[in-house]
Amino acid sequence: MRSEEALKRLHKSVVSCRKCPRLVIYLEEITNRKPKRYQQWDYWGKPLPSFGDPQARLLIVGLAPAAHGGARTGRMFTGDRSGEWLFSALHEAGFSNRPKSDRRDDDLTLSDCYITATIHCAPPKNKPLPQEIENCRPYLLEEFRLLKKVRIILALGQIAFTQTLRSLRLVGYEIPNLPFGHGRLYRVSRREGGKDFLRSDRRADLSTGAVKILATYHPSQQNTQTGRLTRPMFRQIFEKIREEIGEEQ
Repeated sequence: MRSEEALKRLHKSVVSCRKCPRLVIYLEEITNRKPKRYQQWDYWGKPLPSFGDPQARLLIVGLAPAAHGGARTGRMFTGDRSGEWLFSALHEAGFSNRPKSDRRDDDLTLSDCYITATIHCAPPKNKPLPQEIENCRPYLLEEFRLLKKVRIILALGQIAFTQTLRSLRLVGYEIPNLPFGHGRLYRVSRREGGKDFLRSDRRADLSTGAVKILATYHPSQQNTQTGRLTRPMFRQIFEKIREEIGEEQ
């Protein structure tokens, strides 16, 4: 319960964050200049907190909220095309109770899965600046500390993959320059004396501070509409996750 309460406090800190002036201005712009199809929406217009199961073994790291997806609805991947792919795959693999989410107040619930992002504000052209990524990094580092049962981290896209590796190094993991590639799975361990955010668990082989990182192409329209990422390819990612963590919690 302590971790759950700490996560709630962290979520409040994220929502109230104003570290990046460019992103604050951009959120105000998209809130005040809604496209016709969303004129009736009351935009969230603030940084988005992470969400999911505090006891999750699967941690998903995305890039950033979509301007007219999460920044509109108030929940990551809710109401956009990437979310349609992600929630469908999570539902099929047993991590979500429903295959689609359009609003933050629907009954979607994640089980054994937690979703976060490299940055928590929608950036212009979906391209965060290096300093904006650094401003947001402490939130991810704190999630690493609080999510004590994580066994596998799924990085959606190359930026999320690169920044996840950087963050793991900062909490004591010995990680070489690993190449990004769809479906590539890496096992990394903390260096001797490094701080481990995972608990010791004989079933999960966490006594050595090991965690697995799985990379995938991001389910963005740029990738899905061009065929770079197909439904079977994305489904196989979650089949691999199930093989790695098993069914039991």
